[in-house]
Amino acid sequence: MKILVLNCGSSSLKFQLIDMEDEKKLIKGNFERIGGMKTTLKLNINGDKKEILHIARDYDEAINFILEVLTSKEYKIIDSLDEISGVGHRIVHGGEMFHESVLITDEVVEEIEKCIALAPLHNPAGVAGIKAAKKALPDVPMVAVFDTAFHQTMPPKAYIYQIPYRYYTSYKIRKYGFHGTSHRYVADRVAEIIGKKVEDLKIINCHLGQGSSICAIDGGKSVDTSMGLTPLSGIPMATRSGDIDPAIIPYIMKLDNLSPEDIEDMLNKQSGAWGVSGVSSDYRDIEDGYNMGDQRSILTLESQAYKIAQFIGQYVISLGGVDVITFTGGVGENGFETRERICDYLKPIGVEIDKTVNKQKGKEIKISSENSKVLVYVVPTDEELMIARDTKQLIEKE
Repeated sequence: MKILVLNCGSSSLKFQLIDMEDEKKLIKGNFERIGGMKTTLKLNINGDKKEILHIARDYDEAINFILEVLTSKEYKIIDSLDEISGVGHRIVHGGEMFHESVLITDEVVEEIEKCIALAPLHNPAGVAGIKAAKKALPDVPMVAVFDTAFHQTMPPKAYIYQIPYRYYTSYKIRKYGFHGTSHRYVADRVAEIIGKKVEDLKIINCHLGQGSSICAIDGGKSVDTSMGLTPLSGIPMATRSGDIDPAIIPYIMKLDNLSPEDIEDMLNKQSGAWGVSGVSSDYRDIEDGYNMGDQRSILTLESQAYKIAQFIGQYVISLGGVDVITFTGGVGENGFETRERICDYLKPIGVEIDKTVNKQKGKEIKISSENSKVLVYVVPTDEELMIARDTKQLIEKE
């Protein structure tokens, strides 16, 4: 069984084709700048990287070209589209409706569209990708896998905001959380590595990248997470502010005569590591500044590590203890300096890492020392594989 995984962004389309017999990734790629003149499809076929310039005005054209590539004689990925048994779609926001992955029907698409107000940048692209894929592969079953679904196990005390309750009852304003597919994959995988059932573990997973979130996982279920109604809240990120005093917003709006759209843009695109450092939104560049002694770069990274460690401390309380802390995502997997800074703040809860082992990048590895009271692992995430697994499982149930 071969599963095509699609992840549609506002102007991009990431995809993978996975053979579920051995979970081998036959090809993966990223269509960038969809809707522009210089649309680029970047491919990775068993480590062999290629770039193709191809105009894709919309998701219909992008998906049709991807299918051409899959069946082309040049790349020889599959002989026929009939080999594709299912399509898994990453959908960012499922609101309160979706607690798990589901087979896509017209009714499911309607419900996803109802969540557009909660994820205006992401859900429209997800819906467009579903509709385009259905046109191109009308007889292939499709599955929606939601970033928010994993967090639907949070208790009300964790997801409710202390604002007038009518905003929840009328508009469903509450904490939803994101990166759920990644958090779920890492929790299952670290349990497998340790040789225990995920149901027996208390895990705090740190998904650190351009967007970052922390998740408290008890027995394989999310009980709290740092992102909220939107992916803006929680820890500071590459260009997002994370949690701030809400009174700052009207104060700045008055100071600089900003509109709601201006303030939203500032908090999402001009803040975080980029806003404080003034160097870059790429943590590797800021790390270089840190090593050069640049004070704003130092402030950026120390502040970030401090706030991440604080969230981990909160979640020790939420879980009533912790067995394992995991790091994943682009920065979590490769930024050994970030991991070290965070773990230095966690010494009061018994965390101790082997700083030599920790210097490795991008590997599935235990970095806690033998004296550590808490296990600490780096586990590269694989959201696409989790989407493919859910797709396979739901198709086989039919």
